[in-house]
Amino acid sequence: ERLTGGYYLDIQPDARQLARYGLTVGDVQGVISAALGGELVTTTIEGRERFGVIVRYPRELRDDPQTIASEVLVATADGAQIPLGELATLSINRGATEIRTENALLSAYVYVDTRNSDLGEYVRLAQAAVAEAVEFPPGYYATWSGQYEYMQRAAAKMKIVVPVTLMLIFLLLYLNFRRVTESLIVMLSVPFALVGGIWLMWALDYNMSVAVAVGFIALAGVAAETGVIMLIYLDQALEAMAKTRQAQGRPVSLEDLQEAIVTGAVDRVRPKMMTVVAITAGLLPIMWSTGAGSEVTRRIAAPMVGGMASSTVLTLVVIPVIYALVKQYQLARKASAPTALPAELP
Repeated sequence: ERLTGGYYLDIQPDARQLARYGLTVGDVQGVISAALGGELVTTTIEGRERFGVIVRYPRELRDDPQTIASEVLVATADGAQIPLGELATLSINRGATEIRTENALLSAYVYVDTRNSDLGEYVRLAQAAVAEAVEFPPGYYATWSGQYEYMQRAAAKMKIVVPVTLMLIFLLLYLNFRRVTESLIVMLSVPFALVGGIWLMWALDYNMSVAVAVGFIALAGVAAETGVIMLIYLDQALEAMAKTRQAQGRPVSLEDLQEAIVTGAVDRVRPKMMTVVAITAGLLPIMWSTGAGSEVTRRIAAPMVGGMASSTVLTLVVIPVIYALVKQYQLARKASAPTALPAELP
């Protein structure tokens, strides 16, 4: 905003001259107020509307200090008309156009609009430049407000919300599986879903914001849900294979494990594709919207659309691989564990 450039008419009454003519400062101020600012003398009525009639000096008599000093007359008690210039000193001085305060402190605002740069990065560079080039006198300091301040507050909240959200997801997974291993396998699918969201954010040139963070939180929940379904299919296929081999009287081998995992992963393809298509079809209209509030809704939907694309491939491939590695390790430990032999009777 404009800090300087305002013009002020300063009128300093002369106490000696006022005493000479028997006048007070209030008398002079009353005349100045009526002559320059105007005085309400009557009200005109036009139908239901009322308009005040204000009388003051014409513009040509109040736009110059010298004219004001000679033309504005102050009446004394005996009826004499004394020019204002004999009672006060008139001068035009420059000053602030507006005086603003914040937290009981005088403040001035410098507005900055960033178009092609990230707001946080711009403020970081600007703070370094101001600290290097500007030396504030005692009592002066600069703070960065506006959208940057709101973003900092939101970022501080997100530092709490995001870890709590991930902990809640892990807790729900543990309550479902009752095993830490399976819960961790599902949690590993969340970063792979975030990859697609980050790539789409980069392609659309979206900066990190609160709306984007909300989209990533929603994406984490959907990715965990699809990972749970994949793990359930794999467990069901492995249990069916174990029952078959138990009926045949032999343990599950590595080949049986791989066959069960392939069967469970293939059975999961159709439900996964249905989930991805349904979510993407619901989010694409939001991505293409241009109405009021679309700037926020598009940034919420973008991470989810990109995350669905990447999780489709990565969930179907990565989770079965991790599951196979974990189960192979468990089978190896089970095979190497000593078997208790029955004691011989005497």
